Amino acid sequence: MDISSLLGAIVGLVMMVFGITFQKDTMSFNFGILTESFIDIPSIIITIGGSVSGVLACHKLSDTIRSLKALSLTFKEPKADAAEAISNIISLSNTARKEGLLALEEAANNIEDEFLKKGIMLVVDGTDPELVRGILETDLTCIETRHKTVIGFYEKWGALGPAWGMIGTLIGLVNMLKNLTDSSTIGPNMAVALLTTLYGSVIANWLCEPTASKLKVNNDLEMMVKEITVEGLLSIQAGENPRVIEEKLKSFLAPSAREELSGGKAGEGGEA
Repeated sequence: MDISSLLGAIVGLVMMVFGITFQKDTMSFNFGILTESFIDIPSIIITIGGSVSGVLACHKLSDTIRSLKALSLTFKEPKADAAEAISNIISLSNTARKEGLLALEEAANNIEDEFLKKGIMLVVDGTDPELVRGILETDLTCIETRHKTVIGFYEKWGALGPAWGMIGTLIGLVNMLKNLTDSSTIGPNMAVALLTTLYGSVIANWLCEPTASKLKVNNDLEMMVKEITVEGLLSIQAGENPRVIEEKLKSFLAPSAREELSGGKAGEGGEA
């Protein structure tokens, strides 16, 4: 599980509850105010229902369902691991150097990564390097396009949430001003009208923007790992030395990650 996303969501919720319930004059918490003043069913329906209807109108139904399912991905540790990808490529390059490219076909049977397996089979089949690159990069483009559709869903929802919150506020103000016979009701009615704006801001800043940002981070990591895979496979096909391939692929990593990878390989060499 990705603890940062879960921790961020929990801390954000705690901060909101703290701000609502903490009574400065008595230095205590009044949790009853949550249901008394900050929960209004019509406001919730207008804000959530309106923003969801807007984002639904902007996307295909299948994309909407897929995007909603993708919300859980923000709480999961991404499967993509650049250091592991480099280690796999180096292992494959050693196999190819010792036993030839055809030996990679057997190695591919134990690989779960479909992208890597596809690339290996293209190399084993003797496909032209430029064609291998073209096929794999087309795969990359299609994957990133699907990811951007999901990211765009949450960015659009994040934009529509506050907009529908303002619509709800305007509806509340119109209703209040049309029935302005008792001045004592102005304050309570104004408070209810402003709740939709609050809900819209919460949708945008607590749910949608963090989700879109985390999905972008995961997408960038996956794209980098797949680019490492492409460059590694083409280097194997070209018959480059495994040490040269390792140094080339390590350029994708941050300096600290390069040192960690080198340290791990040194440790493995020492044990051997």
